[in-house]
Amino acid sequence: MRLSARVDYALRATAELAAAADPASGRPGAPVTADQIARAQEIPPKFLESILLQLRRGGIVHAQRGPEGGYWLARPGAEITLADVIRVIDGPLAHVRGQRPEELGYRGAASALQEVWIALRASEREILETVTIVDVATGKLPERIRDLVADPRAWT
Repeated sequence: MRLSARVDYALRATAELAAAADPASGRPGAPVTADQIARAQEIPPKFLESILLQLRRGGIVHAQRGPEGGYWLARPGAEITLADVIRVIDGPLAHVRGQRPEELGYRGAASALQEVWIALRASEREILETVTIVDVATGKLPERIRDLVADPRAWT
């Protein structure tokens, strides 16, 4: 699986916003500025601004301008999955040559590849639609994820 720098930065930025929210209610705390996020995550500020704009347009974050302005999550972080953020930034989770796996037409000896790509997408979804931004921000990942990470083969 290959994730773009934009996705990596978007996930890190939303985790920062989740960490700034009220832990009991999940409601936003004070708005967090792009500069605060950029410094906390060592993200180039100009690049981050364009990512935050994309997240705002995609309904992941809200923004307010001015001296009291900044960013906050548009809904509780426990309701925002990693897949939600990835789709806003990069589109659908799995593409082969820019096409959805179910649209591919392999023939002959390669015909089973379509099923492999669909299974791969299902695996990605199983993880990315389960893990929320709050899970990342708190470090409390679902048990299934911890089990996968505990396997030494996962690290190579």
